Amino acid sequence: MATQHDTLIRYITMLQLIPRAPQFKATTTLRDLLADRGFHVNLRSIQRDLDKMSLHFPLKCDDKERPYRWSFDAGYKSNLPALDTATALTLVLAEEYLKSLLPQIAIDRLSPQFDEARKFLDGLQTNGYASWARQVRAIPNGKALLPAAILPHIWQGVSDALLNRQAIAVQYLSRQQGEVKPFILHPQGLVVRHSVSYLLATVNEYDDIRQFALHRIQDLKESLSTYRSHPDFSVEAYIAEGAFGYPLDQQHVQLVANIDKAIAWLLTETPISQQQQLSEPDANGWVTLTATVPNDQQTQWWIMGFGARIQVLQPSTWREAIIEQAQKMVEQYQSAPSAQRPAPS
Repeated sequence: MATQHDTLIRYITMLQLIPRAPQFKATTTLRDLLADRGFHVNLRSIQRDLDKMSLHFPLKCDDKERPYRWSFDAGYKSNLPALDTATALTLVLAEEYLKSLLPQIAIDRLSPQFDEARKFLDGLQTNGYASWARQVRAIPNGKALLPAAILPHIWQGVSDALLNRQAIAVQYLSRQQGEVKPFILHPQGLVVRHSVSYLLATVNEYDDIRQFALHRIQDLKESLSTYRSHPDFSVEAYIAEGAFGYPLDQQHVQLVANIDKAIAWLLTETPISQQQQLSEPDANGWVTLTATVPNDQQTQWWIMGFGARIQVLQPSTWREAIIEQAQKMVEQYQSAPSAQRPAPS
């Protein structure tokens, strides 16, 4: 027979399993999830427990169809466990940083925790944390574009399909062809890169992994197609192979370049790769960088962002590509009409 302690733990576990509206979990789903955690109870007991707990918690029951579906009120904020200053500051910094990366719909899902952290810090009037808003910021490295807007039901549908291993039918705006096309996608992974979120999936009957920007998915619904899994697929390995760096091929190259002292200092603290060496400065202050890096355009763009402060020596194909690009820029600026200053008023 279950003890009072077991019943209490089951109640807590059940509350942790129920999502905020508009999401929900059916009593049958709660039964299965509880069984996975060692609590074997029938549907009648679960329904009775939920009815009891709804007297003390803002639980909502959709009883229009069976099995009944349960959720917390969308505005419900839990205070368990209580926040501490370090955790609250971490949440505030996380929000600042993630706002420049994640779509707004993803940030909205975390807003109750972020709101609670801000209120907690605002309430600390007896110490230095009371002025936290003027004292903490998190900023991205480099110029950050605003996150691409994603429709709420698209984010939810992709998340559910990925975690539940379901095929989805989408209407997708092709950037190359400039038209909306229907696809059956079999989700394999999700990657947030800068301000764009990508679904990694196989398409229709093909087996190769492709990237789909979530903000270009204009409509989504569950597909009747059988989900085709790739159990050996690893997002980490996929990224390591250079899939998001605009690879020129699947090889790595040895980068040799002269860099100024400021960049050398930067790379001492945050290396460009695991295989990196920096020489002592020469008579003119230049440091020789030697590193093994992917053969991709992303690394070349990173190099070009430093302008004349980096001089690539090897590989020769990179050096020639950068020289060609620099020459085109010079010609473009020389041929363009000079900007005219506005006449004084």
